[in-house]
Amino acid sequence: MIFVGAGLAISHRRAADVRLSWRPGQGGTLAPAQVQANGVPALGDHKSRPYEQIFMSNFWKSARRWLPGVIISLAVIAAILYFVDLRSLAEAIRSADYRLLLASLAISVGWLAVRGIVWRTLLRARASSRDVFLTLCEGYLLNNFLPFRLGEFGRAFLLGRKSGLGFMEILPTIVIERVLDLAFSAAILLSVVPFVVGAAGAEQVAYIVGGVMLVGLASLYFLARYRNWAMRQFDRLSKRWPGLHKRSGNFLESMFSGLAILMDGWLFVRALFWMILNWAIAILQFYLVLLAFFPHAQPMWAMFGLGAAAFGGAIPSLPGAVGIYDGALGGALALVTGDQATSLATALIAHLFSYLVYGILGAYALSTEGETLMGVYRQLRRRQEE
Repeated sequence: MIFVGAGLAISHRRAADVRLSWRPGQGGTLAPAQVQANGVPALGDHKSRPYEQIFMSNFWKSARRWLPGVIISLAVIAAILYFVDLRSLAEAIRSADYRLLLASLAISVGWLAVRGIVWRTLLRARASSRDVFLTLCEGYLLNNFLPFRLGEFGRAFLLGRKSGLGFMEILPTIVIERVLDLAFSAAILLSVVPFVVGAAGAEQVAYIVGGVMLVGLASLYFLARYRNWAMRQFDRLSKRWPGLHKRSGNFLESMFSGLAILMDGWLFVRALFWMILNWAIAILQFYLVLLAFFPHAQPMWAMFGLGAAAFGGAIPSLPGAVGIYDGALGGALALVTGDQATSLATALIAHLFSYLVYGILGAYALSTEGETLMGVYRQLRRRQEE
């Protein structure tokens, strides 16, 4: 329920921004001059509308964004509860090798540290290692509890405050990081699919996603390489809308500056090196989790599971990919092990570890800045509304 509540916070936020002035004898309605959101009259047709109607209108507008993810996650959770023997699931968790699980938990902190190096490399070392690492933890914490992957925008917002870099200078580095992530997951999945019986469909998905990511990366390189041409085209097309031209023009300039990493071959190679090391650590970390449940597990199983989980995380869902991550990872492992209950137990523990590590480190990072989870959420919503 905490995740559904996070998804509904959009409507609650908008309702809280509505200022009401009630005068008796108005029949339970509010006139246009009396209902304002963010200082702008909410009703422009000079007709009275009940407050409940305004609230429900805002609710359904926001629901178009979060409701599909909620439905998909709940459907996957229902399928898991229907097909998996919960007693066998509990027994698998009870009989796991907790020494290996603790070792895996420690390695996950190292994974985060290397991921911070990847991001700082993409930022061309314009922020301190400490600020980048703590902001990364904050972003993953936000992703686990807030809807619409706001953690990615939160990273750009929070690091911008610490480093003095512009929001649109930082955001492209996060986009490049995510594109590289999906490209690597596609490559890993393709490398192991031929050895997994019954996973032929996954190969096609990996080719499609990998191809899309390569096209996206090439498009970003094109924009960075021909930024002056791109700006001229934007200026020509946006002259009809002066407000859009002025506001978006500054953003595009900053965004192209953030894409400059793609023009520096040596810097990009360094980022690829750290990303390869990061994925190697991820495979080792998850392989230890697998060994805790399947003593005869093979490294290939970890590669196949992580590749499938990465694609599952791209599907709309509840915050933290609840249900989707567990279903994708557990289903992939069930293909190679033939044991649904133990495969799901492995996926649940891996997911729980991500919540523990990101939760502890992210909460610490926020506390050092005097921030809270919902405080950052409200700031991000205000920035979006501006």
